[in-house]
Amino acid sequence: MPEDPKPDTNADQPAGGASAAKRTPGKGAGGRQATPAGKGLGAAGKGAGNRPGGKGGRTRPQQAVVAKPKPWGLIAAAVAVVVFAGAVIGYAVYAVNRSEADRITAADQIDGVQVFDYAAGQQHVTTPVDYTESPPVGGPHDGEWADCTGTVYDQDIRHENAVHGMEHGAVWITYDPDAINDDDLTTLTDLVEGNSGLLLSPYAGLGSTISLQSWNHQLAVDSATDPRVEQYVDFFVFGQDAEGEALFPEPGASCENPVFISDPLVVGDDSRSAAASVPTDAETTPTAAG
Repeated sequence: MPEDPKPDTNADQPAGGASAAKRTPGKGAGGRQATPAGKGLGAAGKGAGNRPGGKGGRTRPQQAVVAKPKPWGLIAAAVAVVVFAGAVIGYAVYAVNRSEADRITAADQIDGVQVFDYAAGQQHVTTPVDYTESPPVGGPHDGEWADCTGTVYDQDIRHENAVHGMEHGAVWITYDPDAINDDDLTTLTDLVEGNSGLLLSPYAGLGSTISLQSWNHQLAVDSATDPRVEQYVDFFVFGQDAEGEALFPEPGASCENPVFISDPLVVGDDSRSAAASVPTDAETTPTAAG
């Protein structure tokens, strides 16, 4: 009897042989597990584009660094301001130093000033006084003082009242009405008007065009623009010497006399210092002591 045929063990095996049948499903050749699409193998499987500087990846383009322009306009303006401020400060220092250098500190620094020696405490009198100097610079005088708060008179005021104003520290400026020109008179008026410690009036028979006097001092000039005029005023109005001593007899006495402003006494008028309505600051005697 014929032998039963042996079963063909290879009939149901897939092509590739026994080794193929032993492969693990889902793994590729060599038994390695298949990697899902898009993933690399191990560390090398990561996309090169994810690594900085990796080949084939896209990198962010470098942005060009643009330097901001310097604000030259503001810098120049700041420098100009500093230079200007320095110039202003420098000029101010120069002006102060120049002013100090020109400042009068003694009567003999003003060329032409005459000095006299009338003592303080002169008598107050009601009669006219025959003064040695013309205009007078001190001596007996009326008990009422001429207002010297920067007052401009258009008449030759009574001399005895003007001397009392100088006793209070005022500078009395006089001028020859027949010799002075309009410009000089305007200059003197502007200098005096409204400035306490000054009074201005015409003076008949004056020996110069202009004469300035304060207690015990006098200066004659030919023009109101003479720089000595302002030097005299600056130094002698309520003046003091280098030691701080007053150059006039009654420091602190008032220059105000509204009665004299409203009704000034002129040369030839009688004294009214005995009247109760008139301000006086000392006892008045009829005449000066002989």
